[in-house]
Amino acid sequence: MHVVHGHKHVLPDYRGSAIAIGNFDGVHRGHRALIAEAEGRARETNVQSAVLLFEPHPREFFQPDETHFRLTPLKRKIALIEKLGIDIAFVEPFNAELAALTAEQFIERVLVAGLGVSHVVIGYDFYFGHKRGGNPELMVRAGEELGFGVTVMPPIAEAGEPFSSSGIRLHLAQGDVKGAAHMLGAHWRVSGKVVGGAKRGTGMGYPTANLPMPKGTTLGHGIYAVRAYVDGIPHDAAAYLGTRPTFDDGMPVLEVFLFDFNGDLYGREMEVEFIDFIRGDRKFHSVEELVAQMDEDIAKVRTVLAK
Repeated sequence: MHVVHGHKHVLPDYRGSAIAIGNFDGVHRGHRALIAEAEGRARETNVQSAVLLFEPHPREFFQPDETHFRLTPLKRKIALIEKLGIDIAFVEPFNAELAALTAEQFIERVLVAGLGVSHVVIGYDFYFGHKRGGNPELMVRAGEELGFGVTVMPPIAEAGEPFSSSGIRLHLAQGDVKGAAHMLGAHWRVSGKVVGGAKRGTGMGYPTANLPMPKGTTLGHGIYAVRAYVDGIPHDAAAYLGTRPTFDDGMPVLEVFLFDFNGDLYGREMEVEFIDFIRGDRKFHSVEELVAQMDEDIAKVRTVLAK
């Protein structure tokens, strides 16, 4: 998949695609339906398939002082989209210049003059342009006038619940990683560089790799069954996220215990995939009581991961 940054000076080979537009945070099952529609339109008309996404997320641009929970950073988002068979990912910088464009200017300058789109796929709730002045109806009219096709996708839902990034964040905030995975179509992951810790886990027989959670992440505190990826190799593992109430009630850090692993992880990149929630966080009266509970937790995690 080709990754093209910005709509200006796009090479002729990358113009004329059937393109799905959105932020695609999480690349969840609703997003995948949009992307599949664009890919299908591309096959029908013998053009390349593409996505147009925005970086940073517009919400981060308009609310820079607030923390925002991103389900997928750009690198992960691009990797997920590539697996869906898309030919081109256009990454449009969301800046003051783009934010100032009216809906009509966005269509004319970005979609038509810049990307030369042949077909556009958007969701029913896609609003765009300065002060969100554009909507699907405007996009359809513009397509008729300027010569590109438009497909407006209805809500993609199951049992009456639409697949949405906000819904996934709610599941994760409650620790419901299985519910989040159902909406995502894949297990949710975080990644980062392993940092040093207090080494309490080592003293209790459970040495952990500590991973700072991405800024803004809201995940229910407790014990999880996870898989940890080191150099792309998966390892069954248990993870704890919480404030360590038995010890210091400090800032939350993700602590990951990799089963049957020998090696130094400090300073290395690691990706953690959340499979299931085991129990919530709580304070123990003694270290011995905590270790006994950890023994039970690890046994449950092994059972979950063996399924």
